[in-house]
Amino acid sequence: MPTSLSRRDLLHTGTTTAALFGLSAVDALPAQAQAGARCESADDLFYREDWFGEPWRNPETAILIHGNDESSIVWYEWIPRTGREFRVLRPDLPGFGRTSVPPGFEWSLPNLATFIAHVLDKAGVDKAHIVGAKTGGAIAMQFAADYPDRTITLSVASGPASVIQISNPSPIPQHDRLGSHAPKEMVDYWNTMFANAPEAGKKGLDFVLSKFDLARDGVLQRIHAPALIITADKSVLQSVEKVRQYQRLIPNSRLVVINSDAYHIAAANADECVSNVLAFIRDAGQKT
Repeated sequence: MPTSLSRRDLLHTGTTTAALFGLSAVDALPAQAQAGARCESADDLFYREDWFGEPWRNPETAILIHGNDESSIVWYEWIPRTGREFRVLRPDLPGFGRTSVPPGFEWSLPNLATFIAHVLDKAGVDKAHIVGAKTGGAIAMQFAADYPDRTITLSVASGPASVIQISNPSPIPQHDRLGSHAPKEMVDYWNTMFANAPEAGKKGLDFVLSKFDLARDGVLQRIHAPALIITADKSVLQSVEKVRQYQRLIPNSRLVVINSDAYHIAAANADECVSNVLAFIRDAGQKT
């Protein structure tokens, strides 16, 4: 029988003084310490929080969802610009970073979307701009379908909508992910991250990714928020045509194709992705 995800199960707060949750905790900090303030729990849920704007502003929230074998730190290049426009939440998914796998957690995209909803609950956020990369993009699309009232906009960078099948993998996998222009130091960094990814999280997300199909399950068709799908034109892991096929099923969506042979464009082409996302959100806001 599936195990339900209760808020109490997912949001167990640590007892250390570092466990600061929500705006009330950030507001308690001195003004000079508020930029990059971090909200966390060492138990069932951990997220980082960043805001680099004026302390008197009340910004909208953006939540950034990472991919498999990673954690919230991988959004490092997004934070300087995004954090000046939005209150940014960066959760560690279950089994990664500092988030443990909740007892009885059943691995599925709907339950991972529910996990994201609990992050928003804990941060005191009703709705947010939902951003995901790779596996995080699939979770973001599931969230937008399941929680339409909590999704202002949806942005996906190289997010798959179904199982990815690799016909001709590179002998150096990170070259497929990061592209031919990635420097050796960047490749080494990501190889180390992948080598040290916790087994519990890897196995769980691998299970989810082994059988999902958002078009078949009617998830894409239920997304009603303005949506931006970004992909690369020369990625060997995900063709433009495959992305276009699923993007067209999302009612209010647009596709942006950038010049890159990387799959993980949120890292390899971070500045271009951020520019597209910020412009898209700005444009969507002007139309409402």
